[in-house]
Amino acid sequence: MLACDLEAYFAHIGFEGPRNASLETLKALHGLHPQAIAFENLDPLMGRPVMLDLESLLAKLVAQKRGGYCFEHNTLLEAALRELGFDVKALAARVAWNNPPGVVAPRTHMLLEVSLPQGRYIADVGFGGLTLTAPLRLEADLVQETPHGVFRLARDDQAFELQVRLGDEWAAIYRFSLEYQEPADRKIANWYTSTHPDALFTHSLIAARVAGDRRYGLLNTDLSIRHADGRAEKHKLETPAQLIDVLGSAFGIAVPEGDGEALAKLFPREG
Repeated sequence: MLACDLEAYFAHIGFEGPRNASLETLKALHGLHPQAIAFENLDPLMGRPVMLDLESLLAKLVAQKRGGYCFEHNTLLEAALRELGFDVKALAARVAWNNPPGVVAPRTHMLLEVSLPQGRYIADVGFGGLTLTAPLRLEADLVQETPHGVFRLARDDQAFELQVRLGDEWAAIYRFSLEYQEPADRKIANWYTSTHPDALFTHSLIAARVAGDRRYGLLNTDLSIRHADGRAEKHKLETPAQLIDVLGSAFGIAVPEGDGEALAKLFPREG
C-alpha cells in the first residue's frame, strides 16, 4: 500500500493516531473502520464481480464511499496493518451464525490474526450485524467486552469458536483454525460467496453498520436498529426511494447509479 493510499484510508475512517504497530493503534483502527465503512453486498446482488486487489478496494470502499463484505473489509485492513509494520496473517472461518446445529459450512469467512508483544489477537471488521468493534485476545474462555457486545473464544482440539453473549446464553458465530489463508484460498472463497446461487449474498440485500452506540442492520426491506441498552427497533421500508435513502443516511452507502431499478424488485408489485 502506498503512503498516499494509506492517508486516504485513514482520512476516510477518521484515524489521527500514532502510526505504529501497537495495540492502541490496532484498537483505534478496529473501532473506526466499521463505523466509517458499511458491510454490504450490492455487487454480488447485482451480478458484479467482487475484486480484492488493493487498488479496487481503495476505489470502492474509500473513494466511492461504498461498503463490502468480509474479504473486502479485512483485506483492506490487513494491507493497512502491514504498512504500519504489524505482524498479521489471514485466517478462514466456517460460519455457524444462522446455520442449524451440526451443519458444517465451507470456509467462506475471512478474519485476521495479529501478533503483538502483548500476545496474539484476532481482528475482524467484516461480519455484518455482529462485526467486532475491537480486537479480541486470542485466548480461550476469556470473556471480552467490546463497545458493541460481549464475546469469547471457545476452543477444542481442532478449532477456536467465536461466540457472542445474548442475554444469559452464548451463541456461536464462526469456527476457525490458525492455518494461514493463502491468497489462492481467499480468491476461491470470494468467488463462491459472490457468485454461487446458494450463497446468501447473490439473492438477498444485506447491509450493516455501527454508528455511535447503535448497530444498524438491513435484510432486504427490513431495517433493524439495536441500541447499547438492549432496545431494538424494527422498521419495514415501503418504497425503493426510502430504501436508497436509508442506505445512504444510516449506512453511508453511495448506491451506484442504475442499481435503483434492481432494488425496486425487492418490493412486492401492486395489483
